[in-house]
Amino acid sequence: MNDLAAAPIANSTTGLDPALNPDIANPILEVHGLGVHYGSKQALNAISMKIPKNEITAFIGPSGCGKSTLLRCLNRLNDLVPIARVTGDVTLDGESIYNEDTDVNLLRKRVGMVFQKSNPFPKSIYENVAYGCRIQGIRNQQELDGIVERSLRGAALWDEVKDRLEDTATGLSGGQQQRLCIARTIATQPEIILFDEPCSALDPIATAKIEELMQSLKTEYTQIIVTHNMQQAARISDYTAFLYLGDLIEYGITDELFVKPQKQETEDYITGRFG
Repeated sequence: MNDLAAAPIANSTTGLDPALNPDIANPILEVHGLGVHYGSKQALNAISMKIPKNEITAFIGPSGCGKSTLLRCLNRLNDLVPIARVTGDVTLDGESIYNEDTDVNLLRKRVGMVFQKSNPFPKSIYENVAYGCRIQGIRNQQELDGIVERSLRGAALWDEVKDRLEDTATGLSGGQQQRLCIARTIATQPEIILFDEPCSALDPIATAKIEELMQSLKTEYTQIIVTHNMQQAARISDYTAFLYLGDLIEYGITDELFVKPQKQETEDYITGRFG
């Protein structure tokens, strides 16, 4: 196995490692020297990267490498962990999300989250989708009806559930529940959707439907997915970031990273030599 702490090869013009700096002209998110500690344990080491708008970016790497920690920094979910300490910054459309004046509830509306395990509320299918809109003060029934239908159509679920919207959401299959959670997320019209291992508990057919759905959502949403499945990252993402032991090892266009990685460490991981 190669030394994963090997020094990067700097770009002679910018001083930056070219393996970490794909040419992203229109980033919606920028991560600046982001570090995370859980108590005395350092989980992320000064990560810097740009996330492109209306593309799918995948975070890959072995368990414990910092993928989910990085993802949860993008909508400040790590704020909910008492022992977490974050250094550095993340900007959304050029504005710091860690500014003391940031409205975290508004941030999480703009940056939605779909979790590893589908988590429908113990309510009807309709109320699951309408819930976030009701919280935001939308009360008009006709408006809610339109949002629910639009969101379920956007999540490729409408045709399967349109005749049983009042049924409990927990009666849906696992794949349907995960698409319902995506519908619930897009109902509040976020700019970015974060996916934390959204297919890990699903069978191949349900996984394929989620992947097709993510591709169809690209025109409207920026998407970031944490996945242990390298084949999934290769299939659906436009950009891929490989993390290991809290470091960003390589980040670039997915096709290039998987076919001709710039770092030996990346090649070792994607060819199965470790991980």
